[in-house]
Amino acid sequence: MARKGIGFFDSKGHFFKSPEDATVSDIAALLGKVGEGESLAPGIAHILLRRRDDLQKLFAEHDAMMKGHAAMIDKTVDASPNVAKLPEKRSAAA
Repeated sequence: MARKGIGFFDSKGHFFKSPEDATVSDIAALLGKVGEGESLAPGIAHILLRRRDDLQKLFAEHDAMMKGHAAMIDKTVDASPNVAKLPEKRSAAA
């Protein structure tokens, strides 16, 4: 007899019983093969998903530090009369 069910799919279209498993599959795919022999990526993906809040906080702090760092570099370059600022690179699409 047919039954009704709920399933979740990763970006490759593979079926999973839980959203966590589908997300872990996508994260593991992003990481690619890690380590020798069988890949460590699925285990690392589980850890990343479990520690998501901590990682998001770290990335937010990193972004804030990078903004401060970029501003500090710009001030250093602008303040030095012996350093010429190079023109901005233009993208190939422009």
